[in-house]
Amino acid sequence: MNSAIKLTILFLSLYALITQQVLADSWLRRLDEWIYGRDFLLVTPGKTPTLVMLVDDLGLRAVTAFFLLVTAILISRRFKSWRPVNLSILSLVLLNLVVGVSKLFFGRTKPNSGFDLVFTDSGLSYPSGHAANAILTWGMIAYLIFRYSHKYPFEGMRLTWFVSITTIGVCLASLYRNTHWFSDLLGGLFIGSALLVAIIAVDRSITSDRQPS
Repeated sequence: MNSAIKLTILFLSLYALITQQVLADSWLRRLDEWIYGRDFLLVTPGKTPTLVMLVDDLGLRAVTAFFLLVTAILISRRFKSWRPVNLSILSLVLLNLVVGVSKLFFGRTKPNSGFDLVFTDSGLSYPSGHAANAILTWGMIAYLIFRYSHKYPFEGMRLTWFVSITTIGVCLASLYRNTHWFSDLLGGLFIGSALLVAIIAVDRSITSDRQPS
């Protein structure tokens, strides 16, 4: 539990640092502009490759929530416990609450608008919901499978690689499509990671006879 708390605080601190750098118009914003100005990121509207769109969809809440809830329901039925479903709902509620409120508060414009402004009425770019959703939701799916299985091919390391590759793919797709600044993605990754570790810590700290030891 102490390790989980320390890790959660670390991720929250990194999120706070990225947020401060974004609001301070620092070197991170200059990096955002440099990345945005690269020729390979100049995507023609409506011409995004299908593969990029499919990878990008792995960060959509509607898509990931479906897979998370289906996984949780199947595991709940197998072990006759509501806990997997409850954890899944908790993660979705926290994701929408924390990230959604942050987006509304910071009001940062998206790169495809041509402007990098904060505290605007129409900005919803920071932090990236796609990045936060990818690391939190796919991370929860992996955790539930690992927690209740421990069987090949569901060992922890293999699932960690799956979540990492999926999350990186979602972030790269967002950069390619100019839907998020690089710092948006960093902020989303850190806040999503903090929520994931906190939820796992809650689950591990409250024992149940219907859970594997």
